[in-house]
Amino acid sequence: MTEVRPSGGPTGLRSARDDFGTLPAVLGNDGPRRPRIMGILNVTPDSFSDGGRWLDADAAVRHGLALVADGADVVDVGGESTRPGAAPVPADEERRRVVPVLSRLARESDVVLSVDTTKAGVAAAALEAGASVVNDVSAGLLDPDLLRVVADAGAGYVVMHMQGEPRTMQVDPRYRDVVDEVATFLVERLDAAREAGVAEGRLWADPGIGFGKTGRHNLELLAALPVLAARVRVPVLVGTSRKSFLGALVGRPGGRPDERDDATLATVAWALERGANGVRVHDVRSAVRARDLLDVLRRATPDGLDPGRDGVAA
Repeated sequence: MTEVRPSGGPTGLRSARDDFGTLPAVLGNDGPRRPRIMGILNVTPDSFSDGGRWLDADAAVRHGLALVADGADVVDVGGESTRPGAAPVPADEERRRVVPVLSRLARESDVVLSVDTTKAGVAAAALEAGASVVNDVSAGLLDPDLLRVVADAGAGYVVMHMQGEPRTMQVDPRYRDVVDEVATFLVERLDAAREAGVAEGRLWADPGIGFGKTGRHNLELLAALPVLAARVRVPVLVGTSRKSFLGALVGRPGGRPDERDDATLATVAWALERGANGVRVHDVRSAVRARDLLDVLRRATPDGLDPGRDGVAA
């Protein structure tokens, strides 16, 4: 595979960096490929789960490399919290947080790097620093120039659904039909990305679990993942990790976010079994093990393991 890099970015790295953003590398003609595990690296003081832990660049890089060692296919670096009620961060500050971390991770690993941003200027700097994917919770609606930046760089692009914006998204979210409305939105925004020049093989869709949804909405979307995948017709990324609705479901609504890892793992297995092409998680090691075990289970027969059956050969 020929590696596509933004002009002036790090060079000499193996082409695996390009895998996440290229559709054939994920769903090639040679059969299904293992779903991608995206590790979360929040370089923020106020993210809901780990805000402040990785704000220092050295600590962030160490954690990013630990995610890689745990098996992450992608490390998603974010410098602005999108938790419910979060206030916007100026572009200069967001850039100051993420660029040094991306630059060092690009030098010290060959993992696929993603930047979690809604801003064109931050995305451009991140792609220059070594990212090859832009993960945009606004689907290009908060900064119209973002789609052009992604297209010009030949980068991968994750289109996510969010009702409202982080400060207000959990204030009484309502839908007539959450599955249909989310699918319709994603299809429209994927088309907008295509019209802006983002390559077909570099598009992913994320239903935005927890972004302007009640617990019931989240469950309806998780139950309907095959329907969503059929509607959007691009790889689907699912992010449930440590979200508050999971605590409520297991009877711990006021518990710490990291106490929701077991509930997260159940939703990871659910999503992967129902066709998700990637999951975005804090606990990478457990998600990798769950993915690999599901692969074995899919190949299990009464006579043993079938290496050619619906999975990656052992």
